[in-house]
Amino acid sequence: MTIHCDLVGLVVADMAASLAFYRRLGLDIPADADSQPHVETTLPGGLRLAWDTADTIRSFAPDWTPARGGPNMSLAFRCDGPADVDRLYHDLVRAGYPGHVAPWDAVWGQRYATLHDPDGNGVDLFAPLPAA
Repeated sequence: MTIHCDLVGLVVADMAASLAFYRRLGLDIPADADSQPHVETTLPGGLRLAWDTADTIRSFAPDWTPARGGPNMSLAFRCDGPADVDRLYHDLVRAGYPGHVAPWDAVWGQRYATLHDPDGNGVDLFAPLPAA
């Protein structure tokens, strides 16, 4: 048996607010999706990213509750270059999204930054640093 990761799903408190954040990251999400209970998009490479309201999850798992202590996952988005990490991070912070770790040159050879989406999920931005 062979398996592969096909979809990453996020449960959101406010679909429109969450989708607005991910659109600012450059994801192609139709404007009419804001009022839907389930939304998904296919990322380059084929992995799908999906958003569901809590009510959608509870429609088939009535006892579902959010993870204790808040979100327990993060997503990481590769940018074209180090300057893109800085630009995107600062654009999102200026738009009111909470920055968590400002862009920095990580010891593992990447320009790296972390924000939080409207549901508190960690969203990392990274790009390889030029070879020294």
